[in-house]
Amino acid sequence: MKTFKIVIEKRPDGYVAYPIGMSGAVVGQGNTCEEALADVKSAIACYIDVFGQEMLDDSPSVEVFSAEAAVAV
Repeated sequence: MKTFKIVIEKRPDGYVAYPIGMSGAVVGQGNTCEEALADVKSAIACYIDVFGQEMLDDSPSVEVFSAEAAVAV
């Protein structure tokens, strides 16, 4: 059993969740926060089954920050 820090974003069309500290793209989504969390947990388990535990970051995040950045598009 391993504990992950999960970011959950509320968007106009539902919720998106992703773990912090994993290599690669692992995302869950749902109509509710709980659905997105359940979906990302399933995605993490599948990711580990496919790519192996060596893809996990053994150095846990101590702090997580949110920031805004302006980018010319």
